[in-house]
Amino acid sequence: MPFTTLISATELQALMHGRQPAMVFDCSFDLADTGLGLRQYHAAHIPGAVYAHLDHDLSAAGGPAASGGRHPLPARERFAAWLASVGFADGMQAVVYDRNGSMPCLRLWWLLQWLGHGAAAVLDGGFAAWQAAGGASAGGTQAPRPPGGFTARAPLRALVGADAVLARLGDARQTVIDARATPRYLGETEPIDPVAGHIPGALNRPWTDNLAPDGRFKPAAQLRAEFDAVLQGRDPATVVHQCGSGVSAIHNLLAMELAGHAPGALYAGSWSEWCSDPARPVARG
Repeated sequence: MPFTTLISATELQALMHGRQPAMVFDCSFDLADTGLGLRQYHAAHIPGAVYAHLDHDLSAAGGPAASGGRHPLPARERFAAWLASVGFADGMQAVVYDRNGSMPCLRLWWLLQWLGHGAAAVLDGGFAAWQAAGGASAGGTQAPRPPGGFTARAPLRALVGADAVLARLGDARQTVIDARATPRYLGETEPIDPVAGHIPGALNRPWTDNLAPDGRFKPAAQLRAEFDAVLQGRDPATVVHQCGSGVSAIHNLLAMELAGHAPGALYAGSWSEWCSDPARPVARG
């Protein structure tokens, strides 16, 4: 049975000692210091893990893009080719982790789901949980692997664009949830994008609210109650997730799945794309 949402450190240890083919990805990344994650990886990582850089590997990085925004999605074909180039293949279990609250690694989890690869899971609690469980670590870089045979299939998660979100503003068939910190959502501060505020009608659920103090996701029942409080009777099936650049929004997307809801849609361009067009409405407060 593949892991499709979360995997614990002890489960990962068992997986690595078993016969099922698997690949672990270290996605550690810091928005303020974009080289920090790679330095952390070089210092210590799960043995055999492949490093995936948010800007260079998990975003379009100047190549064909499938979304707008500060971290545009790479085109499906391009990302499938990257996966194959690092040795990933059909039939493998993917496990992703980071040192940042499982936020950047969720971009890779979602991309795999979007490419139709359901056997992808997030290491609950990240590298800290791995170390706490007595997991081994390695330093330096990994030797290149032979290319894998990876094939993109029908998406398992839905992607929506700015036009689709705009067309359904005020429509009961769409509920936008914004994963940014509340001051940014309210428009009280905007440290990154040129315009402050939020998409009109969007609800706010900061992604950090999904985590317990130990860095793991909260229990499913607690997540369910908290998202029900945010939705206030709105249909969970109508939810579209967004944030600043389409990365932390996936944290809420997974948390709602852990709470027992069907997968929501992702607006990957998010606020950075939305506010780039002055014709699109902006709300504050």
